[in-house]
Amino acid sequence: MTSAGTGLEPGSPAQDSALHADAARPSRREQILQAAARLFAERGSRAVGVDDVGAAVGVTGPAIYRHFASKDAMLAEMLLRISARLADGGRDRVAAAGSDPADQLRALIGFQVEFALDNPALIVVHDRDLASLPEAEAAQVRRLQRRYVEVWVAVLARVHPDAEAAACRARAHAVFGLINSTPHSAGRLDRSAMAELLRAMAWAAATA
Repeated sequence: MTSAGTGLEPGSPAQDSALHADAARPSRREQILQAAARLFAERGSRAVGVDDVGAAVGVTGPAIYRHFASKDAMLAEMLLRISARLADGGRDRVAAAGSDPADQLRALIGFQVEFALDNPALIVVHDRDLASLPEAEAAQVRRLQRRYVEVWVAVLARVHPDAEAAACRARAHAVFGLINSTPHSAGRLDRSAMAELLRAMAWAAATA
């Protein structure tokens, strides 16, 4: 049985590793963010209390305030972290792929697929709760997102040299939508099969 509206399996092993500087040894702050992401994805951020997050990591609710001033501060940090991880990671993958635009595109697609499969709760929270952020933090998230999109647009412009920037941007968003549907369907295939399918479908969409 999946959690209502998310497609996430309760207790599934997804670690939402984009929140961690070191996935093997997450800090207490990162453990809190991971638990909050899972709960926010399952219930919606407005339905989750600080005490709920504390219980999920085995501490009292008030102990959470040593790390975060509020539940909104948790939401802001998790969305800022993943947006920065995507922007920096996308740039790095393109740089490592060499000068061939097709290789750069494959690297970006692989990166986004890995992110989607590793961070299903964060994708759900981002899609549903970004509008709940205070305007200043929401603006920061959107700036980072634009930076990531423009990495894709630059690569797609090299793959489609005759296409306008607007068409390349539309292609990028179409690919994101395809890959980021993963939280609603990933449990139906094993990870390697799902990754292979997403890469093939994303490549077809990006090169159409």
